[in-house]
Amino acid sequence: MDHKVDRQRYHASMARLHEIFADISCTVNTVSAWRCPYKNAQDRCTALFGCRNQLRSHPSDELPLCTGSDKLDYRSAWEV
Repeated sequence: MDHKVDRQRYHASMARLHEIFADISCTVNTVSAWRCPYKNAQDRCTALFGCRNQLRSHPSDELPLCTGSDKLDYRSAWEV
């Protein structure tokens, strides 16, 4: 199969993907200033270690609820 690649279309697609991921990255940088990186979209804790913000009264087959404040700046926890 000899398919020719449309270089202009390829570069346009790559530029569009770059725009999309750049927007996602900006959002992540903003959100990381106030949301725990282990809290998922359902406010469940995905950390594989104990955390004082985990609500422990949950079914064992579910991730614990995260009761942490979204008003904290968590960046200092991983910035060196």
